[in-house]
Amino acid sequence: MTVTGPSHGVRLPRRVVTGYSLGSLVTGPFGTVPGLLLLPYLTDTLGVAAGVAGLFVLLPKAWDVLVNPIAGRISDRTGARSAFLLGAGLALAVLFAAMFAGPFGTGGAAGAYVVAAFLAAATAFAFFQVPYVAMPAELTDGYAERTRLMTWRVAVLACGILISGALAPLIVDLGGGGLAGHRWAGAFVGALIVGGALSAYFGTRTAESHSAPEPEPSLRAQLRVASGNASFRALLLCYLVQAAGIATMLAGVQYFADHVIRQDSGATFLFAAFVGPALLVMPLWTRVGARHGKRRGLISASLLFAGGALSLLLSPALPAPAVYGIVALIGCGYAGQQVFALAMLPDLIERDTVRTGRRQAGVFTGLWTAGETLGLALGPGVYALILQSFGYVSSSTGEAAAQDSTARLGVLIGFTVVPALFVGGAIALLRRYED
Repeated sequence: MTVTGPSHGVRLPRRVVTGYSLGSLVTGPFGTVPGLLLLPYLTDTLGVAAGVAGLFVLLPKAWDVLVNPIAGRISDRTGARSAFLLGAGLALAVLFAAMFAGPFGTGGAAGAYVVAAFLAAATAFAFFQVPYVAMPAELTDGYAERTRLMTWRVAVLACGILISGALAPLIVDLGGGGLAGHRWAGAFVGALIVGGALSAYFGTRTAESHSAPEPEPSLRAQLRVASGNASFRALLLCYLVQAAGIATMLAGVQYFADHVIRQDSGATFLFAAFVGPALLVMPLWTRVGARHGKRRGLISASLLFAGGALSLLLSPALPAPAVYGIVALIGCGYAGQQVFALAMLPDLIERDTVRTGRRQAGVFTGLWTAGETLGLALGPGVYALILQSFGYVSSSTGEAAAQDSTARLGVLIGFTVVPALFVGGAIALLRRYED
């Protein structure tokens, strides 16, 4: 199909919007649950030291930084992105359940098994996520229509995060905790991923494509074009840093619930407070973007997130309902940050395609998802380093060990100050972004 310039775009069929959006039932759980459960699983069930556990969580994600651009190049060459959603999505579901299967009990061998399973799952996720993120630039050439598509996608993403993030810790508890509880949680999230992959494939496989007819002749040429785009670099770096901040907060949810607010099923309530209100503010963020532009909307949402995170420094002196209220405010900021960043990316890709006449959305999104993956990997690593520095004591009983006041301070700082600095400070990187 011939590439055209930016336009209002033909309104996408409901089937395509629904199917594409439901793909977030793959990306949401995989982006959330490992960051939420994996570090506590390693430190409090398998008995792995906090610093080593942080490295175990980082390595598979760092591997994706290399794999994602390659996955993008492969999907650009084939041009049939929906096929990747099916094959890679189903493989990911199986591998995710395997991550928490725990066949070696506890100790070093168990930790090594988790690394191997997580590495395989991260590779499968790369071949799902990269084509998936590339598709909006090719499904429609409409500036506003992409915002509509991203709004629905982020709404489903919020539901996926709510369902998986809130229920997975609860399933661990209901399943008896420890190895048995985590096995049930892994199987539950795997089933959720199957549903998302099938929905995304069948919803988009016959959709009209607005892609350029040919890709750049080599991966090196594609990387050179993408890295030379100043606006793309600015948005990518901002999103990477913000992903690290969000992942740091996610990694600390269970620790914050156990050692700061000390609430039964506190992780589940924190997740519900974080994601639930986000569903209600999606239309408001859409209006903000229409009136003030996506860049300003991203800045506003990021400042809301950062301000709320800093307010949680008061949480040891606050009643639990007040803490949950602040977390809801943070969730509203997170919703806007996701909507605007993800809507700005296909705009950049479409402008570049018009300029070059080449199909390279896959490599752009490969670099994008590599940056996101790196940020999501750095978050748990940063949080684990903070725990180690403040003297956090690991456990192999399935229950968190009692911690002294210094360790509890580390839990609090990692959950509040660090995410606020990452998410709020990253907006300075948008100075070179051009609408």
